[in-house]
Amino acid sequence: MSTFTKYIQNEEHYSEVISRIATVHETLWIGTADIKDVYVKQNGESIPLLGQLAGLLKCGVGVRLIHAKEPGPNFREDFDRYKILATDLERVMCPRVHFKMMIFDLETAYIGSANLTGAGIGMKSSLRRNFEAGILTNDPQIVEPAIEQFDTLWMGAHCEKCGRQEFCSDRIK
Repeated sequence: MSTFTKYIQNEEHYSEVISRIATVHETLWIGTADIKDVYVKQNGESIPLLGQLAGLLKCGVGVRLIHAKEPGPNFREDFDRYKILATDLERVMCPRVHFKMMIFDLETAYIGSANLTGAGIGMKSSLRRNFEAGILTNDPQIVEPAIEQFDTLWMGAHCEKCGRQEFCSDRIK
């Protein structure tokens, strides 16, 4: 596979980034500050992204989610509809997370401004969505540091000396 780096803007976040989730074979890592109920097209229907993630989990894909704050009630309702999410989705919350990234099969990364929300990275129309920017790449010089940053946070390397522990309701360590 040849190396690529692509600038992603606005609705391309859905067509180029979110659409990749369906093609993941082994691992999907998602980091976001804000998280809401995002919908995706699957087999001609709009379904919650959480439904797509549940399908990946059923196929043995490892899915990790880091987010900064509690999601809203619509997200919670969707989450409760897919029982496998409660048992198999690996999830941590860190109030210091502000990065937005997705890592696909540890080979390709999206790094940008879009949160995991309908207006950020989801299906909202071009007249209602946020103006967002990012890059999508499989360049190891970018992907490997993104993996390292995500994994370091995932493992709780910052927790012991964190100055925001009083705001952390879901301590990693």
